Formats: sequence, C-alpha cells, structure tokens
Amino acid sequence: MRPLDEKETTAVFEKLFKFTGPNLKHIVERPETEGPDDPPGRYCFRLHKNRVYYASESLIRRATNVSRERLVSVGTCIGKYTKTGSFRLTVQSLDLLAAHARHKVWLKPTAEMSFLYGNSVLKGGLARITDNTNAGDGVVVFSMSDIPLGFGVAARSTQDCRKTDTNAIVVNHQADVGEYLRHEEEL
Repeated sequence: MRPLDEKETTAVFEKLFKFTGPNLKHIVERPETEGPDDPPGRYCFRLHKNRVYYASESLIRRATNVSRERLVSVGTCIGKYTKTGSFRLTVQSLDLLAAHARHKVWLKPTAEMSFLYGNSVLKGGLARITDNTNAGDGVVVFSMSDIPLGFGVAARSTQDCRKTDTNAIVVNHQADVGEYLRHEEEL
C-alpha cells in the first residue's frame, strides 16, 4: 500500500469532483472519528493492487503491520485503475458520493428495479432532478425514500428533461447497488 502519486491523485480528484463539486474539500479535510489518537487525524487515499482506498490515517498506520501479500483491503475502496490506466469509481464509493453529491436524481418506484439491473434512467422513471444539472455532470441516483441506489452521468440537462419524450435517456448508468449481487466475485 502506498500513497497516490501526483498523476493518480489528479485522476481520482477529477472523478470525485465530477460528482461532488466544491464539496470535495469536505471529503479531503474530513477529521477522523475513529482511532486512539488524541488530536484527530485526517482521512487519506492509498493505492493497493490497482484499487484506491479511503481510510483514516490511524487505520493506515495500523495496517502497515500487515504484509502487502496478506493485506486484502483497508478502509473503503472508492475505485480502481483499469488495465488501460484510467480511473473508475466503484459502487463502494456510493455512500461517500451520496453524502456530498452536488447533483441528485430521484426515481419513481417503478423505475428503481430497472436501474438496479444496470439500465440507464429514462425520463418516464424520473421523479425529481436537482436544478442546474448540465449534460455530462455526475449525478447520484436516489429512491423516493432518499436511499442511494447508484450513480451515473446526466445525459441531458434539467431544462432538456422537461422537453423530451418519456423514452429518452436522462442518466447513463455507471454503478448501482445491484452490482453487489451481479459482480460479487470481483468486489
């Protein structure tokens, strides 16, 4: 496990900024709530086996006692680097994104299951969307009872959503909580 280099840090922060916007500073500067340290430490990002983890500094210090070969995970895995070298957020980062999301989308109960099967969100299944959402912005998808279901990229702006037909794609799917069942051997 090692700290991210400058290129990796830039890729991670760009992807997180797409979903959180200026709230990214709350993720980076978040004081830790666990550990025996009297002055609270901070949370940090670490790379281990092409996966990026978000964990408190005290947990990272304790994990150094475990050899790299035996260490499976530490903290929350927020994403991974693909074979081509690009960074991809995983579904485990959903809690972090949902707490600090800038743009949100709420689904009707009839569209929730379709999204959880990996399909994109259609306008007919859209219940609400935050104002000032532009095409290409990262959005977190919620149920009507404010349970985070996943995240994706807005295919249309808020104003375009009002004018399109009901079968138009509004949010392109990236990850959802159904992946825990569909891809459990990879997670």
